Amino acid sequence: MTAQPDVYTDLAAEGEDVDRMLADLDAESWARPTPAPGWTIAHQVAHLAATFRLAALAVAEPEAFQQVTARLSPDFDANVQHALAGYLADPPDVLLSRWREERAGVEKALAAVAPDQLVPWLVRPLPAGVLAAAGMMELFGHGQDIADALGVRRERTDRIRHLVGFAVRTWDFGYLARGLDVPPVQLRFEITAPSGAQWTFGPADSAERISGPAVDLCLLVTRRRHRADLALTAVGDEADRWLDIAQAYRGPAGSGREPGQFADASR
Repeated sequence: MTAQPDVYTDLAAEGEDVDRMLADLDAESWARPTPAPGWTIAHQVAHLAATFRLAALAVAEPEAFQQVTARLSPDFDANVQHALAGYLADPPDVLLSRWREERAGVEKALAAVAPDQLVPWLVRPLPAGVLAAAGMMELFGHGQDIADALGVRRERTDRIRHLVGFAVRTWDFGYLARGLDVPPVQLRFEITAPSGAQWTFGPADSAERISGPAVDLCLLVTRRRHRADLALTAVGDEADRWLDIAQAYRGPAGSGREPGQFADASR
């Protein structure tokens, strides 16, 4: 996947979309539980702030980023909790301000480099534009948790094409996260954008095919909905297996969401 030139602009727009859900919340609402077990809205925002801070460091100060990541524990969950702690100590108004500062920091850092410039990241170096797409994945997933906690329906746009492309690029992460062998296949993706446009990825003659709405694919790979509640279809045994394990991030898969968990809510 080649990063599109507008990925930086779209990352900023997605950040603003999440911010609108947070801007007028009272302190009690920040403590509201989200579908992620043990995580409140404050936890979700703290995670986004910490992730964006790390991304800005990777782009603007790669040597400092490598020094920070060299000190990370092999315990993934311990690293996450450590990153959250410094933000969760803040009252909601301060946390909101810091989240906005971290977003502005990564947007400024990205604006100074071309989308195809390689920058270090947690698993392997990535083009800066792909790192921005990873940021959109974070905003999509954690923003969905916030929306679910608040009972908000999010309006999706074709900006999520960056996330769809990122999901295709990272199609093997679900196998790797579970210690499974990555099969020697190439998946074909035939995806319908929010606008109705058709997006295709992968070889047209592949016998292993995934099709359906782009929003549903993004909900699947961020593990915010169970496949049973999504309008995605698979042709081929491996494509069908992939729908069970798909995720667009490295690290533990977690329990995901249960079938029918959001039956009374719009996805």
